[in-house]
Amino acid sequence: MMTAKNVSLFKLVVAGAAFVVAGSVWAEAETPTSLAGGKIISVEDARKLSDGKAAFFVDTRSVVNFGKGHVPGANAIPYKGASDDTANFDAAKDQFDLGKLPPNKDQAVVFYSDGPAGWKSYKAAVWAVKAGYKSVNYMRSGWTEWQAKGLPVQN
Repeated sequence: MMTAKNVSLFKLVVAGAAFVVAGSVWAEAETPTSLAGGKIISVEDARKLSDGKAAFFVDTRSVVNFGKGHVPGANAIPYKGASDDTANFDAAKDQFDLGKLPPNKDQAVVFYSDGPAGWKSYKAAVWAVKAGYKSVNYMRSGWTEWQAKGLPVQN
């Protein structure tokens, strides 16, 4: 028979276990810090590319979030992911329209989403590398840092 004291202890143990699991999930939720065949760039580097119109920017967030603000000149190409958020994700479970990328595979392309936990942009960058794009840039710190630094925004 469960007493009030046992129930309270049980709730404490369950809450503690949930906290540990949530902490582990959060730690694993961040995207890799390298991109095979591509380059991770800072928001400052991305801004230089944006200002010089030297790259094709891809915002992989939802169209709704894109509409709330994005890097000036960016293109909304939402990434629809159902795969696990891991470096070895199963791309067959996801959807991304590579046909909306520039036909010239030498063109610099910058992918971004919300930030280091933004798997959509990482996965889209991986797709681009696998599709043969030669200058794939992943702005890992993403829209969150772009905004936080007060960089130009387009609505």
